[in-house]
Amino acid sequence: MSISFADQVAIVSGAGGGLGRCHALELARRGAKVVINDLGGSMDGSGGSSEAAEAVVAEIKAMGGEAIANGGSVSDRAGAQSMVDDAMNAWGRVDVLINNAGILRDKSFSKMTLDDFEMVVNVHLLGAAYCSHAVWPIMREQNYGRILMTTSPSGLYGNFGQTNYSAAKLGQVGLMNSMKIEGAKNNIHTNSIAPVAATRMTENLMPEEVLEKLGPELVTPAAIFLVSEDAPNGVILQAQGGQYSLATVVENNGLDLGVEASADDVAANYEAIVDMAELKTRGMLQL
Repeated sequence: MSISFADQVAIVSGAGGGLGRCHALELARRGAKVVINDLGGSMDGSGGSSEAAEAVVAEIKAMGGEAIANGGSVSDRAGAQSMVDDAMNAWGRVDVLINNAGILRDKSFSKMTLDDFEMVVNVHLLGAAYCSHAVWPIMREQNYGRILMTTSPSGLYGNFGQTNYSAAKLGQVGLMNSMKIEGAKNNIHTNSIAPVAATRMTENLMPEEVLEKLGPELVTPAAIFLVSEDAPNGVILQAQGGQYSLATVVENNGLDLGVEASADDVAANYEAIVDMAELKTRGMLQL
């Protein structure tokens, strides 16, 4: 294996199952010491148990690796800090953070309570910010760090019944876009993965025959690359069923209507304004 995490320490949130478990196991196979964080709650974020995290730790130890369990909630600042403290107390450094923890409280916007909206944003967006903020000074001091956000096609493109989830997931991309700039001078790279995978979060959203082709282990290769030493900075990779693609924000050349332009002028020239025949590199990812 050419990509190695020997002598590195990784934290994976929501690693008790699904994508997080697959990421954590592969990091351990490649030499990383891993903090397995999982609140152990239900899909809507209620409840809690250490069993899922402890089971993954046992898997890693059985294959000769090193891992510890952490049951902190990413939506709580103290919980986020606890997983970083556990890593530092056990191994003295943090090289990789994968922000993977998530919940779902799906309903159409008209029927969704603001409590459900807030809770999903707290876990996905604020949780990613809390965990990233906790590792940031450590990575700056080391002059090295790799952080991965877990966004979603729902955040990039929208999905019925997921206004809370979509807003939180696209918010992670905005967080990445600024962190990639601020962290670059200290060799801290921040990327995002947009997975489609068969997990407990998606088991009721897609037909069984589709889920069979979307194992979470088919997303992990992209996640591992994006937290490796040679990872790019500020990239969104989509991954599903062994297919990988780039998602990015683009900007066209637009049209200069002058300072006297009115709403009627915009309406009259709308087709020319939105013409995507020519794109400006300023609005595109610099690869």
